Amino acid sequence: MKKFRRDPVREDRIHNEAIVDAGPDEQALSWYYYLENKIRFPLQATCRAAKVISPLRKGETVEGVRMAPDDVCAHDMLVLVRWQGRKIAVPLSQLTAVDPDGSTAEAIGDWHYWIALGYCL
Repeated sequence: MKKFRRDPVREDRIHNEAIVDAGPDEQALSWYYYLENKIRFPLQATCRAAKVISPLRKGETVEGVRMAPDDVCAHDMLVLVRWQGRKIAVPLSQLTAVDPDGSTAEAIGDWHYWIALGYCL
């Protein structure tokens, strides 16, 4: 996955909008609601990297329907996608939005950045 240079503007937004004053055990819900409020669904997305926990292959295109339920996002942010006639949850870090609006691009970029810097839930 793409590595990011430190970006003070992005980090400020993440700390002030996404995780705010959340402790480690509260960060998952903070991230969840930040992403849920900023990502506009449905969205077309491309798989940017294969992952062992997901059936998607790199380059595969899917339709993101919505964030997966918050109770399954305690350790990773998951998106429900339409795939082979079913809805499945896949990691947001695995997806790149195709032609997103500004809010969606910013939110997904913030999550990718946070993950690329080695943070986890």
